[in-house]
Amino acid sequence: MSDEPIVQMAGITKDFTGVRALESVDFTLRPGEIHAIMGENGAGKSTLIKVLTGVHAPDAGRILLDGEPVRFHSPGQAQAAGISTVYQEVNLTDNLSVAENLFAGREPRLGPFINFRAMRRKASALLDQIGIDLNVAAPLSSYSIAMQQLVAIARAVDFEAKVLILDEPTSSLDRDEVEVLMRVMRKLAGDGVAMVFISHFLDQVYEVCDRMTVLRNGKLVGDWDTDALPENELIGHMLGREVETLEAIEHRPDRWPPGDAAPLVSAEGLGRRGSIAPFDLDVREGEVVGLAGLLGSGRTETARLIAGADRHDSGSLSLDGSKLRGHNPRTAAARGIGFCPENRKTEGLVPDLSVAENIVLAMQAARGWARTIPPARRDKLVAEFIAKLDIRPADPHLPVKNLSGGNQQKVLLARWMLLQPRLLILDEPTRGIDVGAKADIQRLVNELSDDGMAVMFISAELDEVTRLSDRIAVLRDREMIDILGAESEMTTERIVDTIVAKGGEQ
Repeated sequence: MSDEPIVQMAGITKDFTGVRALESVDFTLRPGEIHAIMGENGAGKSTLIKVLTGVHAPDAGRILLDGEPVRFHSPGQAQAAGISTVYQEVNLTDNLSVAENLFAGREPRLGPFINFRAMRRKASALLDQIGIDLNVAAPLSSYSIAMQQLVAIARAVDFEAKVLILDEPTSSLDRDEVEVLMRVMRKLAGDGVAMVFISHFLDQVYEVCDRMTVLRNGKLVGDWDTDALPENELIGHMLGREVETLEAIEHRPDRWPPGDAAPLVSAEGLGRRGSIAPFDLDVREGEVVGLAGLLGSGRTETARLIAGADRHDSGSLSLDGSKLRGHNPRTAAARGIGFCPENRKTEGLVPDLSVAENIVLAMQAARGWARTIPPARRDKLVAEFIAKLDIRPADPHLPVKNLSGGNQQKVLLARWMLLQPRLLILDEPTRGIDVGAKADIQRLVNELSDDGMAVMFISAELDEVTRLSDRIAVLRDREMIDILGAESEMTTERIVDTIVAKGGEQ
């Protein structure tokens, strides 16, 4: 296998409306290697990939593919040249079969008709080539997100990809599914396919990647062989500040249970048929209650009932001891319950509105559209929260869709902080964002609870839940199975043991 680079990017610079996203960045990719691009949100990772694949044209610099200069004007041109991208959100049609997805637009034909038998035969051979065993005649929707990701990879490979870019492919996968994906990645690398791997899961990067390139604030920090860069040094390069910044966010002190403090919010037998079994849960002022469990355990369903996003059909929800009637997102906000949903792009933010407009959205809705926020007050509030949450770029007029995922999450947090809710529900606020943004959000959760705000915190990362929470409600199979309160109980091992023990009873 040749050691000559298959991709060379030199001096890549890209500006967006006065914001420099990349500044003279170099990147080299060799055949058969798995290469991670690392950095905080806003570091320039996505922009670099979009320049390589023809989504954006560089303002300066050059790109070589197999030693020849190239400049793609669309992702289709890049794909035709052998560069394919598989994104976090699977871009396939789940009501079509696996085979139809693999060969959409390229179906084998008998005259004017699709030759389904030949297509299924070719699909089986293609999946077998990369070590996947699926029923190619089954609808894609009958398979997990992990399997759908592998189908997307197989489709890219069939385009004779020399370079395969995997953008956060594991964010929705469990550990076993990640192992399957990594096995496929290693097989493809062994066949000479060069891969770019973008992930915020550092353990996965160290497990599967040969080299890594680190970007910070649009600039190249450096590239290293993975086994030559310890994790603490990697984090230091990514953040540009000492790792102690993260280590300072330690487990909360053992302050709970808080004596006879009355609950702020109390759920009694609260449930929704087909969604979450009836549960009891109290949340007190200044308390962080974590929700822990596997994917599909009922964490989000629990949060949505308390937030009023879904209507409960059993039990009751009380605020300050009074049962709530007509509980919905509007009345919840009026009662001081804020909700940052898991899918910030489709359920939280309005992508085409500016940062400022998204921040003041809930405040304006609470006032009514006839009573607009005075411009001077609005500008002052927006500037205050952009500075407080370190939202970057610090331009209130930018469309929020132009911000990185971590900064979008901060905009959503700013919206609710502006209303000063009594209970703030955060559903996966750190999913898909970098280490630095995670540290900022974790620190913010501590500050809000110290100031007396109650917080309900959901995360798939158990160390994050144990670090921030005063108590942890553990869920499995859409049922709340235990509530851990003592500091000695709140460990990842105890949470896993609780989930496993409940599974053993069934």
